[in-house]
Amino acid sequence: MQDTHSLRQELLESIGTAADLEALEQLRVTTLGRRGRITDLMRQLGTLSPELRRSRGQDLNRLKTDVEAALEERRQAMANSALESRLLEEQVDITLPARPERRGMVHPISQTIDALTALFCEMGFTVVEGPHIETDYYNFTALNIPPEHPARQEQDTFYLPADPTGTPRVLRTHTSPVQVRVMERTTPPIRIIVPGRTFRSDHDATHSPMFHQVEGLVIDRSTHMGHLKGCLIDFCRAFFGVDDLPVRFRPSYFPFTEPSAEVDIGCTRAGGELRIGPGDDWLEILGSGMVHPRVLANCGIDPDIYQGFAFGMGIERIAMLKYGIPDLRAFYDCDLRWLRHYGFLPLRIPAIPGGIDR
Repeated sequence: MQDTHSLRQELLESIGTAADLEALEQLRVTTLGRRGRITDLMRQLGTLSPELRRSRGQDLNRLKTDVEAALEERRQAMANSALESRLLEEQVDITLPARPERRGMVHPISQTIDALTALFCEMGFTVVEGPHIETDYYNFTALNIPPEHPARQEQDTFYLPADPTGTPRVLRTHTSPVQVRVMERTTPPIRIIVPGRTFRSDHDATHSPMFHQVEGLVIDRSTHMGHLKGCLIDFCRAFFGVDDLPVRFRPSYFPFTEPSAEVDIGCTRAGGELRIGPGDDWLEILGSGMVHPRVLANCGIDPDIYQGFAFGMGIERIAMLKYGIPDLRAFYDCDLRWLRHYGFLPLRIPAIPGGIDR
């Protein structure tokens, strides 16, 4: 019977020098198969004495285990090498032009954010962004939202574990906390817009747990409600491309503004089709108002010297109205057919000189 030590060396050397996966599989069959060398040696154990059979059996079991492990290790190394070679051969130069039939499209939300940015930057606004995870103070308290306000309830807000200092944290429910952060570190005058993601516990055809908002803030010594109205009227008419678009302001209530107003635009629903423009009906699109003196004081700005206005709107909502998209959930379905229908050409960047429409 062949010595297991010399057999082990022979087999491990053969495994290490196998040229490819086919040769490795052939070696496995001739070694461990039904008529393999190790299998034949195990069949011969029955001819040995009990004492010798036990020790010889242990040696053969160790040999079989070592060979199986070596075969698997070599197989894995070959597979990894083959994969690397394939990846090198099939790599794609991402700097090459896209194929016309696979042309990428800009998502309507991205296009709407670009259009909003172009319009408000023409008015002298600066774009500012902030964190998605906010403290309870920035999301609620600093904005004059009292502890008993419904917006603080868990059915409306995604609460997160407190930070290491015990400070309560939430996924921001609006982009207004960014306004607070800017007012804390900036001496007026201030003129900013804040586009970004926000999060609320809601989901249906017109609501999503994750959605986008854009908010604006102007703080100065002489800013008044007339400036707010002029800014938003110009925005609505430019964004929807209707020069004589009716715009009205209705009294409303928000904890962080006083006085507050909802903004409606004119529309008609004749023939069961919604059309934005002069008509016999109104459509609410955003909220606005003069910044509450308490909010200014919370941010270290003297409300006896400065005042200002703020406004906010849902980006998905105005995109749905502008481009005729019926269901908000389709924005996040990742359906390429939907994107090809509603999407925009990559180089069609909204700008005032070039227009903000398709």
